[in-house]
This record gives sequence, structure tokens and C-alpha cells, in this order.
Amino acid sequence: MLKRYSLWLWAAIAFMLLNATIHSVTLFIQPAPQNETERQLNQLMTTYRNDFGAGFHPTTQNLFTALSSCFSLLCLLGGLTNAYLLKKQVNAGVMHGVVLINFLVFTICFVVMAVFTFLPPIILTGLIALFLGLALVSLLSAPKET
Repeated sequence: MLKRYSLWLWAAIAFMLLNATIHSVTLFIQPAPQNETERQLNQLMTTYRNDFGAGFHPTTQNLFTALSSCFSLLCLLGGLTNAYLLKKQVNAGVMHGVVLINFLVFTICFVVMAVFTFLPPIILTGLIALFLGLALVSLLSAPKET
């Protein structure tokens, strides 16, 4: 049972969708500042506008929201695409390529998260990369058809 790649891929899909859900919920939650320094930082992030030329004047909070949204969408895209391909019972040769692409993208994402973020996204992204890696190893022993 553990040699079947679909088990590991379903685990990766579950963590992709969980990550997307948790991360998208945080887009609507505004934490209250705990001290004067945090209040000043929060005020600057939401009111100070950078001039990026060509009429673009986003706040740091705008940029943070855009990047955060993209991470949620990346996880949602990966989870839904992999679930769709598993439901359609695509052959192992095609799945090998798709899982390899997912593994590369989410491993790079994990490294970026490990360097620049905090524990929950690091753990969730690491679990995604781990389960995609296990699915990839399992796919190496699966017969490939084209």
C-alpha cells in the first residue's frame, strides 16, 4: 500500500488544500498591535505608499497581500490539478512528469519559506514537498505508459 504513489499524492493534495485554506483565512484577519512599535509598523505598512513609477503607489501591506494571495493560489492550483489528474486516472508516465514539476516548485517554495517566513507555513510547505517526494520515488517503480 505504501508503494502506491496515489497515497502519497493524496497526502500532498490534502496539505496543499489545507495550506491554501489556512493561508487564505489569514488574508482577512488583521492582528492587533501589541505595543507601540508594532502600532507604528502597522501604520506605516498600511499608509506609507511607495512610488514605483507609472502610477503605481502600493503600500507594503498591498504587496504583502498580493504575495500572500499568490501563495494560497499556488497551493490551490497544485492541489486541484493533482486531484483532477488522479481522479481521471492518468497513466503513471504523465503523473511522473506532473509530480516532478510539482516537487521542484514546492521544494523551491519550501526553501524560500524556510528562509523568509515562520513556522506554520514552513511546516506545511515542507510536508507538501515531502509527500510529493515520496510520490515521486513511488512513481519510479510504477510501470510507465505513454
